[in-house]
Amino acid sequence: MKTVEYTITDALGIHARPAGMLVKEAAKFTSSIKIAGPKKEVDAKRIMGVMSLGVKQNDTVRLTIEGADEEAAAAALEQFLKDNL
Repeated sequence: MKTVEYTITDALGIHARPAGMLVKEAAKFTSSIKIAGPKKEVDAKRIMGVMSLGVKQNDTVRLTIEGADEEAAAAALEQFLKDNL
């Protein structure tokens, strides 16, 4: 199991466009990927779940990745967060 923590720097937080991009990136991997915001944890491969987190700027999110390709998924998703959020 791998975990990635990241503090959101985007002024709008995780809004519709980056949420969709995050889900699309997570869907590339077979591992189970969960994303936790300040209040709850959801499946990172489901757009409505990610949107329901209501993550704002300066909130910290935690990705929990478990499965056969967890190393590659953790690296790719951490880079995605740095590049887009």
